[in-house]
Amino acid sequence: MMITGDALIGGVAVKGSGSAVYAFNPGLQQQMEPAFHAVDQQQIDQACRLADAAFDQFRALSAEQRAVFLETIAEQIMALGDTLLERVMAESGLPRLRVEGERGRTVGQLKLFASLLREGKWQDLRFDPALPERTPPRPDLRMRMIAVGPVAVFAASNFPLAFSVAGGDTASALAAGCPVVLKAHSAHPGTSELVGRAIVEAVQLCGLPAGVFALLTGSGNGIGQELVRHPAIKAVGFTGSRSGGMALMAVAAARPVPIPVYAEMSSINPVFLLPQALAARAEEIAQGFAASLVLGVGQMCTNPGLVIGIDGPDLKRFTSTAAQALAGGAACAMLSSGIAGSYQRGIQQLAQHEAVATLALAPQEQGKGAPALFRTTAAAFLAQHALAEEVFGPASLVVACRDLAELHQVAESLEGQLTATLQMDTADLDAAQALLPLLERKAGRILANGYPTGVEVCSAMVHGGPFPSTSDGRSTSVGTAAINRFLRPVCYQNLAQALLPAVLRDSSAAIN
Repeated sequence: MMITGDALIGGVAVKGSGSAVYAFNPGLQQQMEPAFHAVDQQQIDQACRLADAAFDQFRALSAEQRAVFLETIAEQIMALGDTLLERVMAESGLPRLRVEGERGRTVGQLKLFASLLREGKWQDLRFDPALPERTPPRPDLRMRMIAVGPVAVFAASNFPLAFSVAGGDTASALAAGCPVVLKAHSAHPGTSELVGRAIVEAVQLCGLPAGVFALLTGSGNGIGQELVRHPAIKAVGFTGSRSGGMALMAVAAARPVPIPVYAEMSSINPVFLLPQALAARAEEIAQGFAASLVLGVGQMCTNPGLVIGIDGPDLKRFTSTAAQALAGGAACAMLSSGIAGSYQRGIQQLAQHEAVATLALAPQEQGKGAPALFRTTAAAFLAQHALAEEVFGPASLVVACRDLAELHQVAESLEGQLTATLQMDTADLDAAQALLPLLERKAGRILANGYPTGVEVCSAMVHGGPFPSTSDGRSTSVGTAAINRFLRPVCYQNLAQALLPAVLRDSSAAIN
């Protein structure tokens, strides 16, 4: 399959008329062909209008038909073979094994949502039969969930497949019955086109309306804001920076008809080293922490960017082992020059901060990221909010507390997080129990004796959390509950059987 630099609207390739964007190979530090031109306002409008026109027909499909569609997308992605893998590696600098794993995750979550559709509980069917003899009488009431409408999805930079064109936002929206208009990420436009063409092929193979999916090309804020403003769009899925997510939220809120934005934004994913675990296995915990920190050059939403423990010899053993493991780490290509530049600025600010000590700082290179580890006191951390800001990359800050009471103060000061991790032993149960209610308020996923990187795609997973980790802490972007973002309830009162959706007719009510 050839990469042409085209957008995909209405099932056909179209050339944007705006400024050109070129993919960049971070490993070779060179520009790649072809040029991807930005779509214009008319093309954005066309994509959204086609999605709106396709909506009723698409959402009316049976669960089985949509399940087959998702599975067909997965098949078409796999059919791209090495063409896709090699383009992802070239545009991201990621190694083949990581890319193969991410492709597996991408097709796996498409199949997971297909299974969810067949299982049926996502519809949340509810039945309250009429009680005509009651005073006052109760009418016949039945409820189901339906799709909200066309969804705008923004591809993420750090997962060119699993959080991109056919990633979790797209998969869950399509599963819900929502057409998708997707803004491709300028860091991997060729990858986006290949996967976009695979989805278009699946649309055609399944005989669906062409407006079910569109891929928009180009960089800059204008395309995304214009997309979110369009009246046909009813919800937004976004993974990226806090500033980007907040900008889209502002646009969505200012519309004549506001819409929800489900934005995953920033998280530093604190790791709490409880005293007995630290005393028993400081070195072991440090080794696991270091491995988690550098995974994917630290470019993970769940990277452990903050470590909190009680000051003393055991914490020193942890920091010494972690620093030794990280100091010799090689500088590796980051996903884009923008991400690399932001990382370099972030670690420089920490290294130069008067209240921060540098424990490890591997040699840095332009366009790359090498590990860094810093230390500060709880008093300084509590006094200076800037120390709690995310540094996206393989860097972490250790906060040394006087005692458990101060550790609780640090935990209470944190913003909303995707994850919070407890390193604990049996003797730490009381301390963990005291901390748990606080962590439930702060995070979407709480781990014990593990590391937050590595997000399992399954029914129980929550990849979300209180603001600013996400814009809506009631949602998740990974796992089967992600479909709920793009559904809304409808109640049917006293409708004739012939008018009721098939799943709500009396035969269904008897089963449920």
